[in-house]
Amino acid sequence: MKKNNNSKHSTAVKPKKHLGQHFLNDVEIARKIAGIFGERVPEVDVILEIGPGMGVLTGYLNEFYGDKVHLAEIDPESVTYLNEHFPTLKEKIYEEDFLKMNLSDKFNGKLAVIGNFPYNISSQIVFKVMENRSLVSHFGGMFQKEVAERLTAKRRTKAYGILSVLLPAFFDVTYLFTVDEHVFIPPPKVKSGVIKAIRKENYVLGCDEKLFFEVVKTSFGMRRKMLNNSLGKFNVPKEAMDTNEFSKLRAEELGVEEFVKLTNFIAENRR
Repeated sequence: MKKNNNSKHSTAVKPKKHLGQHFLNDVEIARKIAGIFGERVPEVDVILEIGPGMGVLTGYLNEFYGDKVHLAEIDPESVTYLNEHFPTLKEKIYEEDFLKMNLSDKFNGKLAVIGNFPYNISSQIVFKVMENRSLVSHFGGMFQKEVAERLTAKRRTKAYGILSVLLPAFFDVTYLFTVDEHVFIPPPKVKSGVIKAIRKENYVLGCDEKLFFEVVKTSFGMRRKMLNNSLGKFNVPKEAMDTNEFSKLRAEELGVEEFVKLTNFIAENRR
């Protein structure tokens, strides 16, 4: 296996369970993840790595993207390690919780968000990216395999859910490859999956976006019910709802376009 200058420090930072830390220990996989957007992507202004830990991915991001690389790391011990081993990045390491960062205050231009994401907050990271989609043009990295599959699931499948609709509404999402448990310290109990998502440029959803999010979340909140029974909170008269083409369907049967139509119908017919 190819080595890089991080391999000899594999136990320098103790993984912390409460932070969901599982340090990737395979440099070839790290290199593949670092290059998921294409090495030296010209249209990206900033590459923000979330939870770099001991920097096995950071080293390749630095190699590919140079001074575009910034890091967000909540663990003080990891920050100390990163400052020591990546001195050129000292001014670009944010000892902050990514979920609480104001991205637009820190960055200008097109932002790529990448990382080996902690399993315990990975869905929240996806929502944070979507909230900042006017800034984030590229997004991807490693998730628990179940979450990665959910992000790329097709309708009428068990994995299809809220994130299967919301992320592809604004990004072109691709499942790239699966990663085994044994390449981490400590090994997680599940496999991981790597995805990439590229923002749809000049894309208009075609409905009220806030209401769209609410309709999708509510629909999947009672996914076994037909939509005419699960969407009562929107106060659409029953006689009107019964005329809708989707009223006798379940959430898992609708794609982005159908949810857009449903959102517009609700906006036009709610009391």
